[in-house]
Amino acid sequence: MPRIRTDFLIIGSGITGLFQALKLVPYGDVTIITKKSDYESNTNYAQGGIASVFAEGDKFEDHVRDTLESGAGLCDPEAVRILVQEGPALVKELLEYGVPFNLDSQGAFDLHREGGHGTNRIVHAHDRTGREIEKTLLEIVKRNPNIKILEYHTLVDLITPHHLKRKGLICFGAYVLSNHTGEVVPILAKRTVLASGGAGQVYSHTTNPKIATGDGVACAYRAGAVIKNMEFYQFHPTSLYHEKGESFLISEAVRGKGAVLLSMDGEPFMKKYHPMADLATRDIVARAIDAEMKRSGASHVWLDISHKPADEIKAAFPSIYEKCLELGIDITLQPIPVVPAAHFMCGGVATDLQGKTNISNLYAAGEVACTGVHGGNRLASNSLLECLVFSNRIALDVKYNPPEFLPEHDQIPPWNKEGLVNTEEWVLISHDLVEIKNTMSNYVGIVRSDLRLERALRRMDLIFSEVRDYYKRTIITAPLLELRNLVLVGELIIRAALSRKESRGLHYSTDYPENRAPSRHDTVLVNDNVLRG
Repeated sequence: MPRIRTDFLIIGSGITGLFQALKLVPYGDVTIITKKSDYESNTNYAQGGIASVFAEGDKFEDHVRDTLESGAGLCDPEAVRILVQEGPALVKELLEYGVPFNLDSQGAFDLHREGGHGTNRIVHAHDRTGREIEKTLLEIVKRNPNIKILEYHTLVDLITPHHLKRKGLICFGAYVLSNHTGEVVPILAKRTVLASGGAGQVYSHTTNPKIATGDGVACAYRAGAVIKNMEFYQFHPTSLYHEKGESFLISEAVRGKGAVLLSMDGEPFMKKYHPMADLATRDIVARAIDAEMKRSGASHVWLDISHKPADEIKAAFPSIYEKCLELGIDITLQPIPVVPAAHFMCGGVATDLQGKTNISNLYAAGEVACTGVHGGNRLASNSLLECLVFSNRIALDVKYNPPEFLPEHDQIPPWNKEGLVNTEEWVLISHDLVEIKNTMSNYVGIVRSDLRLERALRRMDLIFSEVRDYYKRTIITAPLLELRNLVLVGELIIRAALSRKESRGLHYSTDYPENRAPSRHDTVLVNDNVLRG
């Protein structure tokens, strides 16, 4: 069986993975694996921008304060300081790469404001910021002969001493499935970086693409990584609600531009819930919409920007305008039906300030990581900034701590192909997937209770056992791997939520509505049976 050796293995081809590759390639050759085509990622769906201090009068301490307040007392202040102070230079680096950010007549960034920010500090490329950054970085990466992208390859598991029948927390690379051939190939690396994004597909309604199945968190947990704060799953308040369209993000920048949330009878309602009204943070806005929908029994609320000049709307939000128009909604003339949808995983694989996990030679960056930046609720447009800052920090750690191949790399066994082809596979996978999504959406959504969470855990434990048994006796496929990861991620979210006996940030419990603990504490999950399932 062929095996691949590379200095650096990166799991994921979004902004984090691509930027990471460009930062690491001066120190060795880089291999990127991605489940789909090289341009498919959560990044492509990031309509918002990058928050960074550029405006006259804006200060680092202002951005730090807004981030800490949004994080509900759970951010790591040092991680936030690093994010804010090191971010601007890296945003400028993207501009130098050729990312077509919006600039004013003086050539400075045309800055906007989003929920939770006290001033204009959001850098945009219209409402296609993620896509434009991804496109630019991908073009540069493809021109570099020392960076190889393996498309349609799915992470199976990280390679650790477990595969040598030993104990220890070291990463030697990963077993990777070729989606086309069905072959599982060991990719051996001096250092491995998880840049695999989030897990929005664990919920029924999500702004994430189909590939967001929590692979990085699940594989890291099985390998023995520390997982933190999984209960904090951010629901974007305004996802397009339409029977003919999948969830489509209506950027927070629309509210930043003056859009107003309306009840079904056309009345503004956000001032009832927060002094910042429509510009409150996402957790507050999502809960307010959820409350309005439950109060009225409505399936959605309205987001109205039609009072703004039509040309201004089209220029600022071309993608949103075009998408809505395809579905018969002219946002320059009528309000947009919206509902909250699972959007961003604030918890994840715990890292230090250099992006290192508790597993030697394994890093994590981007949405898969829990760096301490987001705390209990991510501030709008801090996520792309986090990708840049911590990818850069990982590269600096590599620079000052050069990696090497270990003797164990030569001992890694080929993948065990044992298993039978099961003709019931697709039915079982589709049924279990629907049950996972429904369970998470019904019991582990915006508003929770211990009763709902306990019910969800019983269902998830049953599905977990079934999937584990099925996985052990069936030849693996990409859909089966995703199902295996989603059920584990669902269980991690539920267990973390049950352990937090308070309402804070994105975690709201009807059993503890006002019971906020006096000090910061994280929920920590560690796999005692390394490589469970």
